[in-house]
Amino acid sequence: MTIRVLIVDDHPMVADGIEAILETHDDIDVVGVLRSGRAAVDQAPAMRPDVILMDLNMPELSGLAATELILEQHPETRILILSMHDSPEYISSALSHGARGYVLKDVPTDEIKIAIDTVMAGRTYLCTGAEGAITTETNDGREPLTNREQTILLELAQGKSNKDVADTLNISVRTVETHRKNIKRKLGISSTAGLTRYAMEHGVLQGTGVRL
Repeated sequence: MTIRVLIVDDHPMVADGIEAILETHDDIDVVGVLRSGRAAVDQAPAMRPDVILMDLNMPELSGLAATELILEQHPETRILILSMHDSPEYISSALSHGARGYVLKDVPTDEIKIAIDTVMAGRTYLCTGAEGAITTETNDGREPLTNREQTILLELAQGKSNKDVADTLNISVRTVETHRKNIKRKLGISSTAGLTRYAMEHGVLQGTGVRL
């Protein structure tokens, strides 16, 4: 299977270098190179990438903001953040915005391909310099929900249908269904009643007036 990759970085030398590396792999198709987060939000849907390599700091729109906006409409897209920063705060923020991995720009060239393969396999990837900075799981061993997934969990736990949630958040029903599937996978819960129970036990519904 060919993996469609979009590179978003406002540093031409970095972007062109990554593109040259990826084009040496037969199973990678670089569908484009963009220079800003805004361009990524506007053009990524038409390019249909499987994976986006997203720079963290860019003009007009940051990589994190672009990540969240893209995933709201296309939650199936895997986004890997590219950065020079290895602090836990940056990494945690990237994952909470929905990124599936975090790659430092000074990693060995073959590690970028490993990162792409890892997120395509449905796992989270932290590069060698970042993996010791933060854990990608919560204290109970679960992968944490993104900000958007927490919002959708709140809506679903109140008994709303997928269509109701879609209308409230101004997103498609398909997007809600994808988020719902990811939430259940991450929490290990198979039913709506289970989601409601989890939300009550973890304070998600606090202050909403919802009762079991």
